[in-house]
Amino acid sequence: MTKKTIDGVIETVRYDPEGKVDLVRVYEKRGPTFSDVVILTRDQIIRKLRTGKKFYVGDRISLQASTFKLGKLVFLSGPAGHEVIVSQVGGKDQDNLQDAPLF
Repeated sequence: MTKKTIDGVIETVRYDPEGKVDLVRVYEKRGPTFSDVVILTRDQIIRKLRTGKKFYVGDRISLQASTFKLGKLVFLSGPAGHEVIVSQVGGKDQDNLQDAPLF
């Protein structure tokens, strides 16, 4: 069985009044382990997704270090320059990180 390639796990999301992702709280992969929580802006997460980084919506399992319960894969959808950040196939025309709690 092959392991999933994971570059980061999105724990929570904050949307702006227009419904676009404003900030995300992420654990980023750093070698064999993960970072502490890092806050990324919409532009930062889009840049990482454009370069092929794999982010999942997920939860850190308490008291188990870099172990996560992974949800859906996060990806960009739509035309270049007007992408939306989604975690489901057939997403709407606006950002939607399904199952990611708000902060």
